[in-house]
Amino acid sequence: MIFSLLGGLGLFIYGMKRMSDGLQKVAGKRLKHLIGLLTTNRFAGIGVGALVTAIIQSSSATTVMVVGFVNAGLMSLVQSIGVTMGANIGTTVTAQLIAFKLSNYALHAIAIGAGFYLFSKRDRTKQIGQIILGFGVLFLGLTIMKDTMRPLRDSAYFIDVMETFGQSPILGVLLGTAMTVMLQSSSASIGILISLLSVGVIDYWAAVPILLGDNIGTTITAMLSSIGANKTAKRAAAAHFMFNVVGTSFVVALFYIIPNFADVIHSIVVNVTGLFGKIPSQERLIANTHTLFNVLNTLVWIPFVGLMANIVTRVIPGEDSTIKRGLYYLDERMIETPGVIMEQVNNEVIRMHEITKDMVDEATEGFINKDEELANSVIEKEEIVNEIEEELMEFLTKISHSSLSEEDIQRLDAYFSIIDAIESIADDAYDIADLTKHKIENNVSFSEEAKDTMSGVMNRIRGLMLKSIEIVETENLDLLKEILDGEEELDNLQIKYRDGHMKRLNEGTCSPNAGIVYLEALEDVEHISDQFADIGLTIKEMKKKHRN
Repeated sequence: MIFSLLGGLGLFIYGMKRMSDGLQKVAGKRLKHLIGLLTTNRFAGIGVGALVTAIIQSSSATTVMVVGFVNAGLMSLVQSIGVTMGANIGTTVTAQLIAFKLSNYALHAIAIGAGFYLFSKRDRTKQIGQIILGFGVLFLGLTIMKDTMRPLRDSAYFIDVMETFGQSPILGVLLGTAMTVMLQSSSASIGILISLLSVGVIDYWAAVPILLGDNIGTTITAMLSSIGANKTAKRAAAAHFMFNVVGTSFVVALFYIIPNFADVIHSIVVNVTGLFGKIPSQERLIANTHTLFNVLNTLVWIPFVGLMANIVTRVIPGEDSTIKRGLYYLDERMIETPGVIMEQVNNEVIRMHEITKDMVDEATEGFINKDEELANSVIEKEEIVNEIEEELMEFLTKISHSSLSEEDIQRLDAYFSIIDAIESIADDAYDIADLTKHKIENNVSFSEEAKDTMSGVMNRIRGLMLKSIEIVETENLDLLKEILDGEEELDNLQIKYRDGHMKRLNEGTCSPNAGIVYLEALEDVEHISDQFADIGLTIKEMKKKHRN
């Protein structure tokens, strides 16, 4: 019986995961884009959170995504609270879907979905097939769980245990919380709950506290995803936890304060469900209770979003050194006055270059010390640099040359080359960070000679980086000779150290895997120095045109 239950549960979770993955593939990047474009309007956040969660069938996925956005600086704490409130509403769609009793069509869906998934040559058709297949597997797992638990209704011991939970709401909440934490899915624990309810093992009054516990348990995923994130992301996860715990605690308190409060809830849900003209099943009642609780909890909290943000900020104090996404010094309105815009463009280019400096510093230090946290920081910053480059390039193309002096036009043309070179530096830093992760995952170790040479090369490139930023900022061509000499030196060192590596490889003092990593890192460092030279030569050419 235990194996049948676990097998059915496994199919249920697997089917839900396949369906969720398929839905996310069909929706593509539009879901993340939709969340990322939110304003501080909390109602928009709630609506988008509910919609996205209903589509991807996972509040955990939505809240983890939100924590990621907050960590990356794309979303404020207040925005994130609205989205997670909406996610709580959206996740009730799973229970509503289960309550439709579509289990009789599980094998039909599996057959159709498998056909599309296995035999179609079009990606979109395969993705739709994956959704249908996941849908069928989900309901097949639900059917197995129901059939497995049906004999429990004849077990006096099990019924006594369930009655205990029904008489003690706190125990029910703890059980629901524990189930969701263990399964890492509120949908899976609700699936088990509805299965027990549908075969008469548990009644509505015992199911409600367990359902409330599910809402607390689902916050654990966001809490776990915030480990290692910045303080604002941790606050977003804490706000989600606070929202569900306070709402659940209030309802549980009413169970003890108001006599027969469960009957009051039952009566309300029956009356609301009856508005649709049908006698509700037990499954539908519990699904509607789930939806009603989350909607009411959200409505109660909407006016207090600012208060919640203040509370979690006090609980998790401190400031984050987050990097603003997109353009910082430039604004679309400046395009109307291009004559005064060049200084701001220069500030934006320098800002972009300083971010890549941090990337190179973190990438080289992370590589030498096998620091995965620094490598992950570089990977996050690379996406930020890409966004700045894209927005900056688009902005520059909108500037009318007719309002610029000839000198500014030449400067503007030079910026296109400089921005492209800076973005290439970010790409090289990203590659070094990726090599760092490879070193850690595969336990790659260098010989002492290789460590010393690599440390020397990486320290040299960090020194040249400061010269590169300074020449962009000051246009002092006296720095160009140092940059070009450094670039030539690194070219020669790459050749010298590559030959030394081949010698160590032949002597057996260096493993082939370590050798590949070593050579690739050397190539990335040498390529960064090439970009410094390109930036310096671009500025030299620009200054030459100015004199002519």
